[in-house]
Amino acid sequence: MLRTLLLCAFLLPLVGCGDDSNGPSSGNPDNGDPTKVTYAESLGVDLAAMNRLSSGLYIQDLGEPGTGAEATNGTVVAVRYTGWLPDGAEFDGSGDGPALSFVLGRGSVIKGWDQGIAGMRVGGKRRLVIPSSLAYGASGVPGAIPAYSVLIFDTELVSVR
Repeated sequence: MLRTLLLCAFLLPLVGCGDDSNGPSSGNPDNGDPTKVTYAESLGVDLAAMNRLSSGLYIQDLGEPGTGAEATNGTVVAVRYTGWLPDGAEFDGSGDGPALSFVLGRGSVIKGWDQGIAGMRVGGKRRLVIPSSLAYGASGVPGAIPAYSVLIFDTELVSVR
């Protein structure tokens, strides 16, 4: 399911995935700010231990950084992932299936992924805490992701071509 969600920016450009100016205005825009959200203890999110990019995306390398090829804009990357809502509900992941492949920096995934995967090296693992403005914004994804949701992803870069 998330493969569809992550590719939303590519498949539904007229809806404006990640653009808070489009879609229904229900929900609380403050909930889209990672600093104004309460995280389930099981997620272990500690924003103070993470690096905040100027866009508002929080990133944290998990364990030793990878030693393989670096993910840069224009390369095809393959990523294994698990995605959660702040309440700890897992909404999707690659599981034992194939990694998700996409061209980095081309807008074929949500902005938080384009920004958060860049700079990783193959074998590296990274946590992303994505504000709603870099995900699905006011639109959310009906039945899966509420409007203005912060998203948490644990990612692993499998390959770069």
